[in-house]
Amino acid sequence: MTSTNESAAVADRIVTRERLLGSERRWRRFGEPVPAGGSTHEDGSADYGIFGPDSVVWEVLLHPATIVFQFAAQGLLQGTYKPIVAGVRDRDPMSRSARKGTMTFFDLFERGQRNSGMHAPMWLGDTDTARRMAKHLHNIHQKVAGDVIDVGQPELGGYAASEPRDAMWAALTEMHSMLWLYESFAFRDGRPPHRLSPARRDRYVAEVAAYCRLVGADENEIPTTTAELAALYAKYDDLFGASPTLSVYPDTGEDFSRLMSENMRKNFHRSQLAAFFYSIGLDHGLFRQLMAGAASARTRRSIGMSPRRGRVAVAITKLSLPLIWLLQQKPFERHYMRLMWGPDGVRLIESARALREARR
Repeated sequence: MTSTNESAAVADRIVTRERLLGSERRWRRFGEPVPAGGSTHEDGSADYGIFGPDSVVWEVLLHPATIVFQFAAQGLLQGTYKPIVAGVRDRDPMSRSARKGTMTFFDLFERGQRNSGMHAPMWLGDTDTARRMAKHLHNIHQKVAGDVIDVGQPELGGYAASEPRDAMWAALTEMHSMLWLYESFAFRDGRPPHRLSPARRDRYVAEVAAYCRLVGADENEIPTTTAELAALYAKYDDLFGASPTLSVYPDTGEDFSRLMSENMRKNFHRSQLAAFFYSIGLDHGLFRQLMAGAASARTRRSIGMSPRRGRVAVAITKLSLPLIWLLQQKPFERHYMRLMWGPDGVRLIESARALREARR
């Protein structure tokens, strides 16, 4: 039995190209998603889901820069919202693997890899597809709850990923981070990256409200303008920021971040180098560094940057615009789209782009 277990452990550390890429099963739930426009409402009109081809959200989401940098941007902003970090610490499969001593670089990569592709059906599918995926994620997140967000700040209370407050902030941080990266990274209209007009920024936030409703946010708190979104950040300011005790398990006192690092070093195999490159080198490394310079000063403070370090981050991002342009060109975008959004995600993106193109 011991020999069998040891063989299984060794096999789990080996990452083939096929395992790295993954099949539809890694992202798909409830069968193949129906793309927006692929079904009709009862009145015969096309069902474009919760956004649709004329939305500012699709303009932002479907740009190559967003396809490449989406996970890194989301991870940066969500990493400042303490209840999300606490949920990963206590309930995420990575945490269970770390506690068992089996976590690898591939686990970290695969956790991020599933992110964009599993959200795509809600953003780019028809209404039924969006609702089914939202229901699935809600059911999964019902298990992501705990009495302690941060052992060093017990006054913050607990968290519950499927409840209105934390579900709303999960949605808002996903969508707000995409707006930042689009405005800072997307070369478009023959121009370098630039901000949307105030009116289109407000329209973007108003459209995001539909997504907040889909995930179960409190209607009385859902923002519909950038001013309302800023006020919401101010209201929940105590739940954002860095903390030296946030990664400490409430039940054992162990540090989750340290435990992950120890696991990944101990369980390293040379076949994991590609997973290491994509997760540590790009998504959690270069891309996140570039996103720090594109984020708000408030977010940079939340991840522990001093004002001076924040100014350096902004300068690095501006100086890196030629590299950022290169990374959103078709060869790299196509590669990253398949890798991080999965086969179904690729089809949803291509279908949505075709719908937008048909409107021009």
